[in-house]
Amino acid sequence: MDTKVESNLMIGPDDKVSAGEATLLGLQHVLAMDVYVPPIILAGMLSMGALDSQGLLQGTFLAAGIGTILQTVLFMKMPMSQGPSFVPLGAAAGIALAGGGLAGHGMGTLIGALVVGSLAMVLLGLTGVFQKIINKLVPAVVGGTIITCVGLSLIPSALNDNIFLAQGNIYQNIELASATALTLLICVGISIRFPRVQKIFRTGSIVIALLVGTLLSALMGRFDWQSVAEAAWFGFPQRTILHWGIHFDLTAILTFLIIYAIITTETTGTWFAMGAVTNQKITNQQWNRGIIGEGLSCLVAALSGATPVTGYSTNAGVISITGVASKRVFVAAGAWFIVLGFFSKLSAFLAAVPAPVIGGVFAIITVTIMLNGLNVIRGIQTQASDLYIIGLPIILTLAIVLLPKTVTNHAPQLVQYLLGSPVAIAAVCAIVLNLLMPRDHKLTHL
Repeated sequence: MDTKVESNLMIGPDDKVSAGEATLLGLQHVLAMDVYVPPIILAGMLSMGALDSQGLLQGTFLAAGIGTILQTVLFMKMPMSQGPSFVPLGAAAGIALAGGGLAGHGMGTLIGALVVGSLAMVLLGLTGVFQKIINKLVPAVVGGTIITCVGLSLIPSALNDNIFLAQGNIYQNIELASATALTLLICVGISIRFPRVQKIFRTGSIVIALLVGTLLSALMGRFDWQSVAEAAWFGFPQRTILHWGIHFDLTAILTFLIIYAIITTETTGTWFAMGAVTNQKITNQQWNRGIIGEGLSCLVAALSGATPVTGYSTNAGVISITGVASKRVFVAAGAWFIVLGFFSKLSAFLAAVPAPVIGGVFAIITVTIMLNGLNVIRGIQTQASDLYIIGLPIILTLAIVLLPKTVTNHAPQLVQYLLGSPVAIAAVCAIVLNLLMPRDHKLTHL
């Protein structure tokens, strides 16, 4: 499937950048990803103590770092960053608690299900089946729709979870988010107005915005210095498979095979988004290698005692803003994650950055992802039926995001998993409509 759009990159995927620049820009991606949130949520669900929570965070950082480097250098061979998915959190907590929780075989049972599911993903890529599925079911109009829905599904999270419903005074939250977002826009505006300083203000726009937001939050007394002071400087991961062990339960395994299918659908949208912003067509070989890399990344996460990691669409938005898509930057981001897996003090500092500061940047990033999807659709000729192939998944995405939690909580468990991923449902809807809707002979532009 071809999802090419006009490139607006300053530095392409294969272009070289200096080690210092890659290090700084890699940190920029790490800051924008908010990777520590899913493990913190799961730790709360399982009532983990400080050591268990820290171990879960460290395992997540290690898996994200190793997975990012694997995908960028060996498998997808395009800029790709891995991070923990929100989709499996409910299922992971349920399986762990059903197995006796932290005191019993709960975590071991969860790890067993994660290992089997990740190996199934690797097998899907090795057999070449995944690429055939993509070529058959996902033409450009479906791919562009999925990218659009990826960005659209993230907007409410950026605004609600990080700003309006985040801890703290809501007015201060709005002020922090607005100041951070305004700083980002000023940096981008300066880079457009004065091309000579573009490299500083465009490529470093997110880091500058986050620094300004963090400084402002410290002046407001919103930065948690105590958590940083109490954190150890250095520590090895203590809550890996060697601590929890591994147990196999058929129900848990079947549950996570379904979860992995949903995650695979979701990460496909991320790959489309990255292909669009980097102006690269993903080859058949890349599809198969990518799902192998995804499976291996999830396997590393399982062995590290963490939940599955998947491709993060946030990074496509970062590239759209900064214009830098160098794979060296993503290798540096992977290295940062690995460092965070051992350097507890630094990970505590990043985790202390208030959510509204992240939200101010995140909100703009999500819009750029959505617009990249619309650019893909704009660049193709569409038929009358395509209006529904594009429109209905967008409606479904909004409907699921806005669906009251009371409705979700009363749904069957499998339905709850699906409702946890608006992108997966939107993708399935677009694929089914594309297969069922009649095709017209006359083509029209949207």
